[in-house]
Amino acid sequence: MKLRTSFLLSLLLFPGCLPIHAQSSGAARIEWNLRKLNTVGNVLMIAAHPDDENTAVLAYFAKGRNLRTAYLSLTRGEGGQNLIGTEQGDYMGLLRTQELLAARRIDGAEQFFTRAIDFGYSKTAAETLSKWGRDKVLSDIVWIIRLYRPDVIILRFSGTPRDGHGQHQSSAILGKEAFFAAADPKRFPEQFQYGVQPWQARRLLFNLFSFSRRQEEENEKIPDKLQVDAGAFNPFLGLSYGEIAALSRSEHRSQGMGAAARRGSLPNFFTVVAGEPASRDPMDGIDTTWNRLPGGARIAPILEEAIRTFHPAHPEKTIPFLVKARPLIAAVQDPHAARKLHDLDETIALCAGLWVDASAATYEATPGSTVRVNLNIVGRLPAPITFHGVELTGMPNAPKSSSAATPITYNQPFEQNLTWQIPADAPYTEPYWLAEPKSGALYTVTNQRLIGRPENAPVLTAHVRFSVNGVEFTVTRPVIHRYTDHVRGELTRPFLIVPPVVIDLPDDSYLFPTPSPRQIQVSVKANQPQAAGTVRLEAPTGWTITPASLPFELQQTNQQTTLNFTIQVPSEDSKATLRAIAEFHGRRISQSERDINYTHIPPQANFPPATARLVRSSIKVRAHNIGYIMGAGDQVPEALRQIGLNVTLLSDDSLASADLSLYDAVIAGVRAFNTRPAIRANFQRLLDYTRDGGTFIVQYNVLDDFRGRSGSTAQIGPYPIQLSHDRVTVEQAPVLFPNPDDPLLQSPNRITEKDFEGWVQERGLYFASSFDPRYHSLFSSHDPGENWLPGGMIYTRYGKGIYMYTGYSWFRQLPAGVPGAFRIFANLVSAGK
Repeated sequence: MKLRTSFLLSLLLFPGCLPIHAQSSGAARIEWNLRKLNTVGNVLMIAAHPDDENTAVLAYFAKGRNLRTAYLSLTRGEGGQNLIGTEQGDYMGLLRTQELLAARRIDGAEQFFTRAIDFGYSKTAAETLSKWGRDKVLSDIVWIIRLYRPDVIILRFSGTPRDGHGQHQSSAILGKEAFFAAADPKRFPEQFQYGVQPWQARRLLFNLFSFSRRQEEENEKIPDKLQVDAGAFNPFLGLSYGEIAALSRSEHRSQGMGAAARRGSLPNFFTVVAGEPASRDPMDGIDTTWNRLPGGARIAPILEEAIRTFHPAHPEKTIPFLVKARPLIAAVQDPHAARKLHDLDETIALCAGLWVDASAATYEATPGSTVRVNLNIVGRLPAPITFHGVELTGMPNAPKSSSAATPITYNQPFEQNLTWQIPADAPYTEPYWLAEPKSGALYTVTNQRLIGRPENAPVLTAHVRFSVNGVEFTVTRPVIHRYTDHVRGELTRPFLIVPPVVIDLPDDSYLFPTPSPRQIQVSVKANQPQAAGTVRLEAPTGWTITPASLPFELQQTNQQTTLNFTIQVPSEDSKATLRAIAEFHGRRISQSERDINYTHIPPQANFPPATARLVRSSIKVRAHNIGYIMGAGDQVPEALRQIGLNVTLLSDDSLASADLSLYDAVIAGVRAFNTRPAIRANFQRLLDYTRDGGTFIVQYNVLDDFRGRSGSTAQIGPYPIQLSHDRVTVEQAPVLFPNPDDPLLQSPNRITEKDFEGWVQERGLYFASSFDPRYHSLFSSHDPGENWLPGGMIYTRYGKGIYMYTGYSWFRQLPAGVPGAFRIFANLVSAGK
């Protein structure tokens, strides 16, 4: 009974881990479900980041071998760069979490995470484990292993320096330790109170990979490798696992991971790291039939007959076999059986052509308000389905209905409406890992039951009870909002509980280069009708805000208004936190709203505190007009406006025909050469602008253009520059000035080592490894134990103007309000004045 309780607990705790498929996937989906029902076994892959996973191997085990398959990414990829938007940090992690879930919906695997944060590129496992807290992340991995109970664990990395990234190395180091620790009752015994038990996986494998031809040759020499063909074709799906893998990997759009389909053989090799030996196959010696479970022997013949007799045109004829197997599966006291029972109920629904949907009338509602949920059922095949009622779970006082047995008429919609009053103290819907302040490079998650979940459980879940041939079964659906977009058609989005009003401070940081007062705009949006109150801004002594408060009155939901406050800053350099607070019906509300909207993921919302950084730092700038060529997306233009610069975003047409001489400096945003073909097409115009007296600043670019073509590094400047993967990852790394008297360090601001204090995440990346001697190095830096890197900030005089290439991460420092970064960048844009 303990094992069953353990699994039921995991099923309740991890609804977001269940693979999500369209309800109308057809006969191929039913065929896959039937074969999966008759296969009993779990595989877990472990790596560090979103996009580290081997999607071909996941698809092979999940859809080819019909095993329950999952990927554990230790982090949510918060430190990555963003090809498709401006999200960074927490919001980058939120975006990449959803991209992983989108990938899993394609390859059929499930998804887990630990509390570890991707704090940026790390060169050593020692640094990574120190920042994360080795035992804390190890505890999370052990918890997930005990909960998921894999037969085989696959490491994506080796745990050695050949993996490159320190977080890659750490994922394997911790994965190896967790393989043994999960089975040791003395390790993390506090977890047992939540229903899990020690678990020993049968085998730990390393999925061989290579970053270079040399590593390929090393792999070829390894004896006794196991091999699977992850390029095999699946006739039920009409795709090979390599093709599925490409579709899955292409969901990592923020990382530019669009992949071409691989057709034909795709060998994947494994070595046994620990556990039972294997001679041929990763699953050697592991029984993946129902015979492994007490009482399971009677189940397999029934499911085999269901598979043998399955008719794609009449899946309803398979239902009697499933109904016969159901009580037998329910009687098996094992976690595998509890999960299979859930899968069997979903398969009955598929065989009956049963459409079940629970949709809220709106996509968001506020505490204390009333929500109407529409239950819609359609039996689209002639199966004798009877409806018995529905229960909503997830929140206190969620409604339920018990109904007299109601036959579902063939192909006739059946509807039932439920009304729910949201408790006045209901928490707002926000990612659970962002609810509390972080602890270094680790999220604070105090509820053990949440650890590992890829996302929040739905606010409400509908458990719809049916029977067929006298046997009851339950179909579970999240309560969502269903709506029609005039361009994209019918869409869904999560249902959320939101603050009654949200306050938006447009910028995360406000930098004041002079003592002059500045007007700050505050946006207030109503999430319910008849929202009226006042807004005030709070800041420490020395920062004066007028007026003390301003009223707002919003009549309709989604109505917004803008309020203007004036901030008088201290005369001396200072830093502070600004907080916006709304007084509303006797309540203090200080939440903003951050939305993430892309077509490849469900819309995401978060309600962080309505705060911003205030920075008073004396900064001089001689430039006035800046032309900015946006690349992959960054927030540098908004930051530059903070110091009084007039920034114009340059379109492709502007690059081709605008009068660039109007700009004191033209700046290419991060990855602009990789993402804006118009730059190369008009590169000579940019060089002509520079030669005639302009200042042209190019921020970091990478070695390819995300379309599989190598970048022409020789054409990124007027003279040859060779870009590299060189980077300085330690944000406190020392910085040397090769020529301290360089004019760029003297005016209009005198730059010193102090200007490199308070930097975030890193110094820089994709430095030039070599460059023409006509370039001068302005800064040189290095990580501990490494050589100085002079190629992070280089410039040359070209005609009457100045060209600069800089890999220093201004795209992180300027939006973060780092004063020294502003002072340096002010000198760069003012170089020609």
